[in-house]
Amino acid sequence: MLQEKIQGFRQGFGLGIKSKIGIKGKAHLRLFGPDGKLKEERIIYNTVTELMDAQVADQMSDGAGAAIGYMAVGTGTGQTSASTGLATSLDRNALTSTTQGIGGADNDSVYVGDWAAGDGTGAITEAGVLLADDNVSLMLYADFAVVTKGAADTLQITWTATYGAS
Repeated sequence: MLQEKIQGFRQGFGLGIKSKIGIKGKAHLRLFGPDGKLKEERIIYNTVTELMDAQVADQMSDGAGAAIGYMAVGTGTGQTSASTGLATSLDRNALTSTTQGIGGADNDSVYVGDWAAGDGTGAITEAGVLLADDNVSLMLYADFAVVTKGAADTLQITWTATYGAS
């Protein structure tokens, strides 16, 4: 009799309860001309990679893994959640800043990457957040229509990763 009650509890335990845990994110690209004026702005929703899933588990378990530290731009497209790098990497920089959201956004990690004049110049069609200074530790990825960064332009990408429901 007890075994039947336990089995019934196990079968019915999750009914009506849905987990809202997951990772989603978006990249906010802002291209500025040599005069400092905004030339182009885009918000692009990203792909979360399998490496990011593993990174979160590592950090949540107090693992010994390093913190995310780089952002890259490239000229390729088509990467998936199984990809480990940009399709065609153009340039990679250390993050300008990493912060946690506040208030109702305290489940956000905000990564900022900057490209100065003469840095990462070209027809950019992809971007990513990387764990390390390499093209094999891709955490977040987005591809998009061409953003042309001229030699005198600057680019800032603010990437927000949201963990959970809000």
